[in-house]
Amino acid sequence: MKRTIAIPLSLLISVSTIGLLPLPVSGADPILHNNYGVKLLEQGEVEKAIEQMEKAYSLFALDPVLKKNLATAYAIQGQKLLDHKAYAEAADQFGKAETLFPDEPRYALLRGIAFTLASNFTMGRHELEKARTLDGDTAEGLYFLGKIHYDSGETEQALVYWEKAAAIAPSDPFLSGMLERMRRENAVEARMGRGHSSRVIVSYDVGATATGIALSVLDALETAYNSVGADLGYFPETRIPVILYTQKDYREVTRSPHWSAGLYDGKIRLPVGGLTEITPDLRATLRHEYTHAVVRDLTKGNCPTWLNEGLAELQGRQEHNTPLVELVNAARGGEIFSLKGLEGSFASLEGRQVRLAYEQSYAVVNFMVAAYGWHRVRIILGNLGAGKQVADAITLGLADLGLDYDGVIGEWRQYLQRELSGMAQ
Repeated sequence: MKRTIAIPLSLLISVSTIGLLPLPVSGADPILHNNYGVKLLEQGEVEKAIEQMEKAYSLFALDPVLKKNLATAYAIQGQKLLDHKAYAEAADQFGKAETLFPDEPRYALLRGIAFTLASNFTMGRHELEKARTLDGDTAEGLYFLGKIHYDSGETEQALVYWEKAAAIAPSDPFLSGMLERMRRENAVEARMGRGHSSRVIVSYDVGATATGIALSVLDALETAYNSVGADLGYFPETRIPVILYTQKDYREVTRSPHWSAGLYDGKIRLPVGGLTEITPDLRATLRHEYTHAVVRDLTKGNCPTWLNEGLAELQGRQEHNTPLVELVNAARGGEIFSLKGLEGSFASLEGRQVRLAYEQSYAVVNFMVAAYGWHRVRIILGNLGAGKQVADAITLGLADLGLDYDGVIGEWRQYLQRELSGMAQ
């Protein structure tokens, strides 16, 4: 199960323009290039506007208006890339603006946000601290500094930053809701023991969870790191935080659906209290949730749930496979889900519906891997990471096969019917 947390980006880029009508660009006149660039910017043609403003600035770098307009255009392009989850590219654009105005805190702050979202915590921290030095504390800066600590498994330090952020913006519902959850989480984790390997940080209830279980979890996730990474072509550089709860604490902290056996929301969270040894089912759940961590990094959170859960199920079932009872029954009764209806969260589903959603997601992804190959699935994930919509990501990823989203669904349905016809009734 995957849980996502909305990220507040309340910073807006104000556009500074000069009030002149655009003129045809000819010759080496910086004013003509600038005015044309301003008009393009107003029309939303940001990349073309940047080309014109770069020409203007190269011709007359001493003019403060030309310099300011160019920096603003870079920042607007950075915001656009940020909105499309192209975080590293956004950091580059904010960096260009920052080069022009190194003492402007807004550019350092935005660049720090982009680096943090790209999981480049070293550069993210550097830029966010620079923004603090230039302009003092802001709710946005403190939130993302806290996020760096949180994603690094340092919950207590994250809470300090987020409480400061909430004090600056007390009416922000995101911050207040997050703090309420974080206090529940911190109250539980404060009494936990901790261990780590080269890839994982594990926290566990010393009184309820055997140390051997925690060590086995580390070993299982080290194995998953290599095998899942080989399939998806990606190996996270930062350690993955893992929290092992009692059943009671898991429900209290996560407030997840009653059927949830684990979730990933930046940390892998599992209810394991009472186990004396690691089971095949727990190994499968660990591998499942670890896959969510890899998919989030690859797609920057831009992944339809059926693909995300399907990949996680495909990996988890390598440890513990079970029959697709709900899918077979639903397919025979003509009651399978519309795949496009499984792009959103499964959290509201219950009983047979939730089991069917997971089984169907697995079956589709398993078919895609078998029919099209891991390399094409990786291309689709890369397209999603570049901010593409799922239909475009699939069409581009399967361009050499001439398939689109509907084509994949059609081929899978035909395959499913062939498989069903070969089964004994």
